[in-house]
Amino acid sequence: MKIPYAFLLTAFAAGQISAAEITVSAAASLKDAFNDIITHYHKQYPQSKIKLNTAGSGVLLQQAVRGAPVDVLAFADEVTMNQAQQKNVIEAGSRKTFAHNALVIAAPKSSRYAVNQLGDLQSRHFGRIAVSNPASVPAGRYSKASLEKAGLWAGLQPKIITTQNVRQSLDYIARGEVDAGFVYRTDAVLMKGKVKILATVPTPSAVSYPIAVSKSTKQAAEAKRFVQYVLSAQGQAVLNRYGFRKP
Repeated sequence: MKIPYAFLLTAFAAGQISAAEITVSAAASLKDAFNDIITHYHKQYPQSKIKLNTAGSGVLLQQAVRGAPVDVLAFADEVTMNQAQQKNVIEAGSRKTFAHNALVIAAPKSSRYAVNQLGDLQSRHFGRIAVSNPASVPAGRYSKASLEKAGLWAGLQPKIITTQNVRQSLDYIARGEVDAGFVYRTDAVLMKGKVKILATVPTPSAVSYPIAVSKSTKQAAEAKRFVQYVLSAQGQAVLNRYGFRKP
């Protein structure tokens, strides 16, 4: 019995996709959720290989601009993805917003002090406050924008400890090296045994996460399939378990 040529081509293409290896560069706050998503993805596509690279969104963008191998980019704000689009780093039409988060003020579990409004951070009880670098980290940009809107950014400068990314801020809080810090709600929940949330911070713009296929990918089919998985009901269920909300 002869097997139709078109069928052979389709089967070959599917095999090529399932055997592809891709690199996903994702914002630091996505590390745990994306590791879980990748585990579930591998169960559905066992021959696929995915390398997860996490850092501050600005660092990931610079890596891509400088030619680092990357197939999928997932950032923690729309500003960084706008820059990626302007620099022609992402595939046109592949950009999608896949999750929302919330910015919070967190403190070591042992802290006895409350924050009812941002102005409470001026208290002597909060001598060291962790804030991610606003120049390269979305959490830092959200924090700075909120503090500027409240007229507090300049006055709090002597207290601010600048971190490389939101996970470093979280580590500082958990170890008691700062009295408070700005992190995402999803981060604080991950370390609820060592960290507690003092307040949710009103941000001028929504804390949203966009994802896109890299312009330089050599595995476009696999990259698109992974993006679709993140957007699918299965991917969204994993994100929801980690505290991310649907956009």
